[in-house]
Amino acid sequence: MNHAYIFDAVRTPRSKGKADGSLHQVKPIDLGAGLLRELQRRHDLDTAYVDDVAMGCVTPVGEQGSCIAKAIAMHAGWDQSVAGVQLDRFCSSGLEAVNTAAQKVMSGWTQLMVAGGVEAMSRVPMGSNGGAMFTDPDFVLQQKSVPQGIGADLIATLGGWDRQAVDSYALQSQQRAAHAQASGYFDRSVVPVTDSNGSVILAKDDFIKANSSMDGLAALKPSFAKLGAMGADEMLLSKYPEVAAINHVHTPGNSSGIVDGASAVLIGSAQAGRDLNLTPRAKIIMGTVLATEPSIMLTGPGPAAKQALKLAGMTTADIDLWEINEAFASVALRYMQDLDISADITNVNGGAIAMGHPLGATGAMVLGVVLDELERRNLNTAMVSLCIGGGMGIATIIERV
Repeated sequence: MNHAYIFDAVRTPRSKGKADGSLHQVKPIDLGAGLLRELQRRHDLDTAYVDDVAMGCVTPVGEQGSCIAKAIAMHAGWDQSVAGVQLDRFCSSGLEAVNTAAQKVMSGWTQLMVAGGVEAMSRVPMGSNGGAMFTDPDFVLQQKSVPQGIGADLIATLGGWDRQAVDSYALQSQQRAAHAQASGYFDRSVVPVTDSNGSVILAKDDFIKANSSMDGLAALKPSFAKLGAMGADEMLLSKYPEVAAINHVHTPGNSSGIVDGASAVLIGSAQAGRDLNLTPRAKIIMGTVLATEPSIMLTGPGPAAKQALKLAGMTTADIDLWEINEAFASVALRYMQDLDISADITNVNGGAIAMGHPLGATGAMVLGVVLDELERRNLNTAMVSLCIGGGMGIATIIERV
């Protein structure tokens, strides 16, 4: 079996996914195409060698519809032979694209792929594509499908993490992200977004709130208490009768932010590296996806990581750095508890609470962040995990070469 090597990983800056965000004026195809052009420029890449572009996109409608991955490859001016596919596994779509590319390279079906994702949340609002899981009343009642934030609040309740605990975690994320940005840790991978004239629209993440404080976080109101009172709490508690009431602790300050952004990872075989004079930075060791209880919804990352370790013949002691998408603070706290790992080696440069979560792009973004950090610290292995709608979880192990 072939190895799947990571030759490079790039991303756009992340910015507020609203009409007043810095990237609102930028079309999603421009976010993605800018990254492909950068990969081509960095590596003097013969794009005719690239077999496929896989892009995660959670809201593939409107500007993001009609196989945006192929549209991005075309818009970037890449060879007409380059195919494209859009993937949707909710919040893990970007990492699903990476894992799919790795599987195809390892099987010999392809030699070189780009995998990543794009989500222009200011232009294509979250949830605008509908779907039974959250909009079909019959399905919702039958399956007890509640908003994810209520699941996160139940995780906090079950784990005994009160408002101070989740806010403390959120503050740590902000402080770590601010430090990493100020220290230049993101500079290698972040590609400035420019307009058609080459003028820079945004060069760095501008969602990080470096001046966050516990007092400021404590002043924010819970986001999901009203929805819970409208019947969602009752539905979820019917599955968890051991809980008297859900403690609604998640706010905009300790949950992932809505942002715009895109990511791209260049993945290929050893033969592709030789043919194109590409130097591998890491290889993908193992990836896995599974599903857990779908109403609480967000407990899948820990079991997915354990499954990846088992399949790879590894233990937690073999992993140097851990990355968990901070969909909500309780998701990260539960992940560390499930795996019995330290916060000292988990999300060491902050996460989505500080930088935002551009849905389909996040998985590949997180992979790039931890790869850069492995190199900076001269460490070897990392695990990347995300929670997913419907109770799913995903995990990927990478190792430097």
